[in-house]
Amino acid sequence: MTRVPDGDTLWVKPLAGGTYRKLRLDGVDAPEICQDGGVASREALAGRLLEQTVTVTERRRDDYGRALVRLKHRGDDVAGWLVREGWAWSYRWRHSDGPFAIEEVLARKDRKGIFASAGAENPRDFRKRHGPCPMPPRSSAKDQPSR
Repeated sequence: MTRVPDGDTLWVKPLAGGTYRKLRLDGVDAPEICQDGGVASREALAGRLLEQTVTVTERRRDDYGRALVRLKHRGDDVAGWLVREGWAWSYRWRHSDGPFAIEEVLARKDRKGIFASAGAENPRDFRKRHGPCPMPPRSSAKDQPSR
């Protein structure tokens, strides 16, 4: 695994070669990068997986064409680990609490990660109120250090 833009998205390069693939973890919703806990969630995922070999199983594609995947690292489901450690919510839809509801209940009970704060806001609610996080400013040549 080579790059982690946020707590539920990563870029990987297949061991057999080929182009990098952008993947989104299926079954979880991590804080937006501009949301409280967003950077910590990204750092938790990066700390666990950067420069590590992972097993990817594509489950489906989302409405944006992104691959939604189950990811295994050393036999552990990475999405489940993120929720257990308090760095993501179990993804809810319709009347379901999602695939990692039990892990989320335990993380909340133990006040782990983002659940250490009583005011932790579900990313879906955050996006409804604020929209997407702004893109970071592009650097220009004048912003680069001189040699």
